Parts: sequence; structure tokens; C-alpha cells
Amino acid sequence: MGSTTMLIGTWIAGFLTLAIFSFLYKDNPVYKLAEHIYVGVSAGYWLIYVAFFDVYPMLIQGFQDETGLEKWILLVPGALGLIMLSRWFPRTAWLSRWPIAFTVGVGAGLGITANIQGYVMPQLQATLLPVTGWNIVSLNNVILTVGVITTILYFYFSKPHKGALGWMARVGIVFIMVSFGASFGYTLMARISLLIGRLYFLLSDLLHVID
Repeated sequence: MGSTTMLIGTWIAGFLTLAIFSFLYKDNPVYKLAEHIYVGVSAGYWLIYVAFFDVYPMLIQGFQDETGLEKWILLVPGALGLIMLSRWFPRTAWLSRWPIAFTVGVGAGLGITANIQGYVMPQLQATLLPVTGWNIVSLNNVILTVGVITTILYFYFSKPHKGALGWMARVGIVFIMVSFGASFGYTLMARISLLIGRLYFLLSDLLHVID
């Protein structure tokens, strides 16, 4: 029974993989079918995940285990979540704006704090490096420091980019382009890695052409 189920699952996965690849030829109903299945399965998966790993342990089980004020404070996020569902009904859809605004505000606050602590401060700390000496580490520090300063000057628009400021801004453009190129290359390699994984699945698990 287990091997039969695995075989059926492998053939379904192979069909859906080829259906997605069919978009390389042109948009077609088979691709749309696979796309809708992917979106539907993803939505269903996250609905179950949120219900069993967020709502149940943090709200329902938390309400049963907690005591005192900590127990009743859980009613606040529960009420906000229920009010957010009022968006499904036209007459009460305006009520959903309050929990959505609250969620967006909290998310923005946490995102700003996380970005400052996780990105901005480490990048500032990374530029406070010694630039003296005749070794590869000092050379890298000099390049990093010059790149940071010239990139910041490129976004300085209070004065025309002429003379020394214009020259340093053009150097900043070079560093920006290098950064964009590296980001694009990283994204491209990640997509190629996914492609290799799918091709290996087709040739190995489905067709058994390679071991």
C-alpha cells in the first residue's frame, strides 16, 4: 500500500512539474491547472498551519493554561482576529480596518526594529574597520569604506553632482551596480538550483534514467 501511494504521488508530482514547464512553450490550460493547484494547496497548508501551530497553542490552549490577567488579555488578539473576518460581509467590512491597521502598525514597528538591529547596525559596525597596513584585509577594508562613502554621496541631492562630489557619486554608481549584479547572480543561482532539483526528480525518481 505504501509503495503504491508513493508511486501515485511521484506520477502526480511529475505531471505537475511538466505542466509548470509547459509555460516555457506558451500559456496553456495545463499550466493554469497546475498553477491553481499550487496556489490552492499553499493556501490550505498555511490555513491548517496557522490554525494548529498559532491559533490553537497561543490562543485556545494559552487561555486554558494561563491564569489571572494574562489569561484574559488573550481575548484581545482573539477579538481582533474575529473582527478581521468581518471583511467578508459588505455591511460590516469597515470594522476590519481596525485590526488590519493594528497588525500593520505592529508589523511596521517590529520590522523597523529588526532591520535596524539586524541590518543597519551590523553594516555600520562593519565599516568601522582599520584601513592601515599592507595586507589583503586592510585592502578589503579600504574598498568597503570607499564603497559605503561614495554610495551615500550618490544619494546626496542637496548639491549638484559636479566636481569632486560628481566624481565620487560616479564611483558610488559602480559599487551600486556591482551590488545589484551580485544580488541578481545570487537570485539566478537560487532559481537554477531549483531547476536542477526538479530535473533530477524527473530523471531519477520518475523516469529512473539516473541513479
